[in-house]
Amino acid sequence: MLVILLFSCGQNHGEQSSSTSESTSGRELNYTAEVRFFKDREFTDAITSARMAIAETDRERQEGLMGVYHMPSDAGMIFLFAREQELSFWMANTPLPLDIIFVNSDNKIVRIHSNTPPYSQQNFSSGEPAIKAVEVNGGFAARYDIQEGHYVEFLR
Repeated sequence: MLVILLFSCGQNHGEQSSSTSESTSGRELNYTAEVRFFKDREFTDAITSARMAIAETDRERQEGLMGVYHMPSDAGMIFLFAREQELSFWMANTPLPLDIIFVNSDNKIVRIHSNTPPYSQQNFSSGEPAIKAVEVNGGFAARYDIQEGHYVEFLR
């Protein structure tokens, strides 16, 4: 049986943190984590990194980046799941074009959807099991030559 989970791209954290925050249309994105991108699984010589807001509850994952009109170029959101499964996101109520990067339990990038169109009802699927999804501003993956088959390291 194939189960596909559908999540929108938006976020609303109730948590407060001492880390850098930025007010975006009345909401604050708390960048409490970091994702580093690598070409190999040895995690040597990072390509780049980005500050991350974390979405790990059902509510946070469902809201994702909905209603966020600006995000710094070095920031994004990471969606964390309890188990590896095929994931599917959409852009309803998300005004920013995003790169959606799906990552499996080996920290390998299994799918990248680049420059997803704002407010789209289209489903963007991982195509294979994933346990994390990283959303960054559209064009981020191309700018840093991040590709499927590369790896990520998630740091809290």
